[in-house]
Amino acid sequence: MSKWYTVGKLSNTHGLRGEVKIVPSTDFAEQRFAIGSKLALQDERSGSMTTIEIVSSREQKGFYIVKLKGFDHINDVEKFKGWLVKISEEEQGELEEGEYYYHEIIGCKAVTEEGEELGVISEILSPGANHVWVVDRIQPKGKQLLLPVIDDVILDVDIVNKKVLVRLLEGLI
Repeated sequence: MSKWYTVGKLSNTHGLRGEVKIVPSTDFAEQRFAIGSKLALQDERSGSMTTIEIVSSREQKGFYIVKLKGFDHINDVEKFKGWLVKISEEEQGELEEGEYYYHEIIGCKAVTEEGEELGVISEILSPGANHVWVVDRIQPKGKQLLLPVIDDVILDVDIVNKKVLVRLLEGLI
């Protein structure tokens, strides 16, 4: 059985002809929601999944308006509101060196050059020019550390051992 990764969330219907709004949570939204893409919708509560194929897609104000094959009326897609949009591991594709999928980074330990374990990366933000990795701190507990994903801060990413080596610049803590 294949692994599935979240690439967005179906937030609402759009119009009467079965189109839906998807909020992307991927760096590859143009590829993921392109015509012909094979994805799945998953209900977080029940875990049930439905495979889908995209037949039309357009970006609009940070959302993607997509039409799903075989779903031609608002009543066909209404039940999917709030469902996660997933991609199978096989459909993901290879990345270039130094590029990572969100699921590879989330859960990694952030460790300083001096060997101090800062915490675990729990979230990835995309506020502007570069991503920001959110680290849930070990000490002080409950605090978060925001690490800009730039070469001066992120020194090494070891996906196999789930470890990220970081240099804390002045003002980060």
